[in-house]
Amino acid sequence: MLGLILAGEAVFALPFHVARFFRPTVLEVFSISATELGAAQGVYGIVAMLAYFPGGPLADRFSARKLLAMSLWITAAGGFYMATFPGYRGSLLLWGFFGFSTIMLFWAALIRATRDWGGHDEQGRAYGLLDGGRGVLAAGLASIGVMMFSLAFPEGYGAASFAEKQAALRLIIYGYTAVTAFAGVFVWFVLSDGRPAGEPELKEWKPHSESVWVHIGHVLRIPAVWLQAVIIICAYVAYKGFDNYSLFAVEAYGLDEVEAARIVAIGSWMRPVAALGAGLLGDRFNVSRVTMLAFLLLLVSDLFFAVSTPIAGAAYVLLGNTLLGAAAFFGLRGLYFALFEEARVPAALTGTAVGFVSVIGYTPDIFVTFVAGVLIDRTPGVAGHQHFFWFLSVFALIGVIASFALTRLLHPGKLQVSDER
Repeated sequence: MLGLILAGEAVFALPFHVARFFRPTVLEVFSISATELGAAQGVYGIVAMLAYFPGGPLADRFSARKLLAMSLWITAAGGFYMATFPGYRGSLLLWGFFGFSTIMLFWAALIRATRDWGGHDEQGRAYGLLDGGRGVLAAGLASIGVMMFSLAFPEGYGAASFAEKQAALRLIIYGYTAVTAFAGVFVWFVLSDGRPAGEPELKEWKPHSESVWVHIGHVLRIPAVWLQAVIIICAYVAYKGFDNYSLFAVEAYGLDEVEAARIVAIGSWMRPVAALGAGLLGDRFNVSRVTMLAFLLLLVSDLFFAVSTPIAGAAYVLLGNTLLGAAAFFGLRGLYFALFEEARVPAALTGTAVGFVSVIGYTPDIFVTFVAGVLIDRTPGVAGHQHFFWFLSVFALIGVIASFALTRLLHPGKLQVSDER
């Protein structure tokens, strides 16, 4: 599990952490607008969407150790190009490369290995530990990065030259590159090529005799899988929206870039608590029910930012509601793949099912950052950010509806009076 946690977060550090925690500086140093960064990350989403589906059958047939390690090393190689600050066209190529390197060999293999680790009765704990552990790593790396970033400007960020900002951001990128490469080495040596001994039906690691298309057909006939895909879309829209919080803190609440990065880093520390807590609650009260509650909390948080007028310098208000929203969307990340067991998706089809729901569920990689950039660039200031939070609120509401429908589908007797005859 430690290997899965390290791999699961390190692989996404370069394509996501740098822009999330240091967004204003990324825009300045890369000489791109918010819309252009959104377009580059949209290319990531397009490539990733194409890579999710073939990655599923690969995960059902090949060793997670080899798939994960190779993906991490390829992604780390992209960090050296990122450190050259390639501009708009280069950023399109860079994030497109990351879309392939972080997904094709990686994602389904990670989710399948986690399900195998959790067995039949502790899927919430397994995915909660995975995303909670990833959260500890992400928040720890972010806190270290913010500290290094702030130390690079002893006279304050506002007094720094463009060259000093470049040097500070390049140091951050190299640091994430080193972590990614090390994670590949760690995974190579700590993961095995076999299945957990506690799962007798999974001891043998052999290619399935059925064709890929037969597996896909089985998955598509499971109604709960379709609802799960909708739930992942809505949860992932919220998570992608978190990338905009640092810019929101600067432009709406008047914080400087270092203070904004610190707020987002603190929010990131909710991830381990929320993911593990939601996972354990899911094992106790059903994952689908806890998912619905998390979406309700998310809706409240998004609506607050959408309708309230920010008070300049009121960091405590920003932080409080950021923590509420983070608890909701990080909790959802610890839940939505645990739904496979509750929906009784066959273990042998896990990789294929992950590939299918990911193709649909992670489409926000294509459009959320781009939509945020367009809304903010067209209506600069507080209004543009409020429009974006209305956008997030719509998806939170859809998530409430989808999770309620899934709960009704999987546990009809617990939500309505039985019509025994």
